[in-house]
Amino acid sequence: MSAACGKNRSTLPLFSMAVLTLSVCGQAAADTAPQSSYYLDEIVVTGTRSNRMLSDTPVRTEVVTDRELEKTHARNVAEAIENVAGVQLRNIHGKAGKEVWLQGVGADRVLVLVDGLPLTATTGSSVDVSQLALLDVKRIEVVKGAGSAQYGSAAIGGVVNVITRDLEPGVRGEVTLDGGSYGEQNPSGDRADFGRYGARANIDMGSEHLRLRLSGSHQKSNGIDPEPSTWARPGDEYDRNQFNTRLEWLPESDHKLFAEAGYFDEASGSRFLNEKAGTVVKQGKEESVERWRTVLGGEHVVSETQAVFWNLLREELTDNTYKYSTFGQFDHRDANQVLSQASAHSEFAMGESHLLMVGADFRHETLEQTIDGQMELDGGKRSRNSKEIWFQDTWMPSSRWEWVAGIRGQQDSDFGDHYAPKLNTRYELTPDSPASQYLRASWSGGYRVPNLKERHYRFDHSQLGYVVEGNPDLLPETSQNLQLGWGVNYLNTGWFEVNAFQNLIDDLIQTQFDADATAARGDGVDVYRYANVDKARTRGVETTAGWQFSPGWEATAGYTYTQAEDRATGLELPNRPQHQARLGLDGPGGIPGLNWSVRVRNQSSEYVDTDETKKSPGYTTVDLKLNQTFSDNLQLFAGVDNLTNKQRDFDDADDFGPVAGRFVYMGVTLGFGN
Repeated sequence: MSAACGKNRSTLPLFSMAVLTLSVCGQAAADTAPQSSYYLDEIVVTGTRSNRMLSDTPVRTEVVTDRELEKTHARNVAEAIENVAGVQLRNIHGKAGKEVWLQGVGADRVLVLVDGLPLTATTGSSVDVSQLALLDVKRIEVVKGAGSAQYGSAAIGGVVNVITRDLEPGVRGEVTLDGGSYGEQNPSGDRADFGRYGARANIDMGSEHLRLRLSGSHQKSNGIDPEPSTWARPGDEYDRNQFNTRLEWLPESDHKLFAEAGYFDEASGSRFLNEKAGTVVKQGKEESVERWRTVLGGEHVVSETQAVFWNLLREELTDNTYKYSTFGQFDHRDANQVLSQASAHSEFAMGESHLLMVGADFRHETLEQTIDGQMELDGGKRSRNSKEIWFQDTWMPSSRWEWVAGIRGQQDSDFGDHYAPKLNTRYELTPDSPASQYLRASWSGGYRVPNLKERHYRFDHSQLGYVVEGNPDLLPETSQNLQLGWGVNYLNTGWFEVNAFQNLIDDLIQTQFDADATAARGDGVDVYRYANVDKARTRGVETTAGWQFSPGWEATAGYTYTQAEDRATGLELPNRPQHQARLGLDGPGGIPGLNWSVRVRNQSSEYVDTDETKKSPGYTTVDLKLNQTFSDNLQLFAGVDNLTNKQRDFDDADDFGPVAGRFVYMGVTLGFGN
């Protein structure tokens, strides 16, 4: 048996677990080991684009498991990842949404994927992850740092990959209903009202060769209002609907073809007061978002040593808004985006220790925007084309070493050619010890072309006192990411990791205050414009730990220290808290089928301007969750989000703490089939 068999691994490649001697070892271990629900036994794919056990992957990955999704009653991706150490979820200013920041790197540089395929940004230049309902989700994987060789060189900050469940033969389905109250902050003023409620349902059916899934979600919030008797409402009302379908055809065991279609719509409403010429005017804003998404794809085993994967993606997104006051409607703005992408990659098993991957992505994007029927973009409808080719080699020279090297080349229609490399390694320090220790290290380059919104879009929140203008003269961002970590894994039941990171970013794109444009408007509305910051740096240390010390009992903890600065001025970059902490504890409830979970999130204060003159205070929130399982097909659940009712001061423009106060809810999940 090869030296590569010295360690149990459930690994690569995806198409044939027995192609390499290494893979044979992993499969044998899987066949003989008892089934468990240990966190470190999770199989992940995002870091290396191949099946790896979480404890063994050379690319540091954090996972939100299906068990965690069930225990915490997450309804959307934002709620699912809010307890991941080091993940910063920022409220999108002026909207009822959230965006993801990683390691001090903003959301515009974090790729949000569904099964490895990108999503169009629904606000500004980032994806609103609260709009993604948890339909058919198996797990969510978070990889921090530049992931240049797999999913796009634009992932300077990292990748959030939503992995959906496999379709299996048979018939099964599930319906979940939930609802709750914000108490005295319900807009109606009635504590007994449902302030937010929703429903999710799915059904899977099929045979060995043909399978179908249908799923849908409805989420409704009446908003959040500390003073229901007044006009202004700090938390927006929204109504979200999402429908997905997937059809699979498996003519043979080595071939799979699939088609997916998805639809999402959101209608939201804001209410605010606007002071003009010394008079306070009641105003509002209505917004509707609609997304159509279709995917065609295939997976084919060509031989015992080669497999091919391909996808065709088309996504159309429309975002329409208008404002109103007692004097009527105004500022009707319509924005339309289209993303088309063709992707393919092939895997080659080369001997007993190499897996080679080569792939290509071809992308076409368009953006058009009008206000009151008039084109608002410079030069009319804008478009962009890019061609990206990538290569990756996974090499296991021994049972203790693993190396993953890759490079991605990008040709952009507006910015020419660029190449982004990466190198990851993992070394097993104590392979035969029950307390396995290991080292991980990675270096990667990132490259991000300013997107069409940053160059041409006008993000108008004049009702909130500001607008953000696009800048057609922006330069691409480049980065260097370095990570070094040590970890210990005790029999997969306990673990501790510490990871140091540094991101050096040149020409970082930020929004900056434009004093001249603000003065030219003369109406008290601040004008911000996208601009390149010469040099920026984010660096810090992340620690995570967990202990599944008894059946039903589990404790987890994480702490992240981040320092982010403008390397030219030495000043801190805004909106990056230095300290973040996460705590979790799960346990049984004392009666059969009952369990509980507590999640604590802490964030330190942060500067909210580039001059270090304004700070948002730190805060701590606590969530309590209860689950009562009666059978495989019946579960009741309840919870209290933000138990301590920590909430921002709405009279302080510099306070960016939680918008929502305490939320008490309950729900039921009904299942059927096998």
